[in-house]
Amino acid sequence: MLIPTIVMAVIALVLVQIGFSRGQGQHVEGLKSAGGLALEVLPLLLFAFVVAGMVQALLPPRALENWIGAGAGARGILVGTIAGGLCPGGPYVSLPILLTLRSAGASIGTLVAFLTAWSLWAVARLPMEIGIMGWKFTAIRVATTFLFPPIAGLLAHVFFKSVQWN
Repeated sequence: MLIPTIVMAVIALVLVQIGFSRGQGQHVEGLKSAGGLALEVLPLLLFAFVVAGMVQALLPPRALENWIGAGAGARGILVGTIAGGLCPGGPYVSLPILLTLRSAGASIGTLVAFLTAWSLWAVARLPMEIGIMGWKFTAIRVATTFLFPPIAGLLAHVFFKSVQWN
């Protein structure tokens, strides 16, 4: 986490410097916008961390290993797929949960299935999608993307299960 943090800090500082050097107050405008976004997202992020931490604390490590670990195979991929599809919110919610699953020993297949299902299925987003795009479009989109999360998880499990990552 240190290297991505440093990279993001450098990018942020460079952008603030560019805004400052233009002399039109864009750096102040950008920092105000960032502060507003932080106030809006911070409570959600905090609760996502609490949920992620509580899942890890309340579920016995052996149960997590059985359900989502490397030995879980297809069961782990299915659990990751369903959990990802049901996970509400944006990346501020799903990525901390994904990190907790990884820390708890989830397999690469489970993690890929989770993130792919969160991206493609997003059950919490369906009512808005139906309201804006209509039920026919939504049905077609869901039907055509339905198998991707478990397939992506299976491919990751088969081809990348031996990859060591931290």
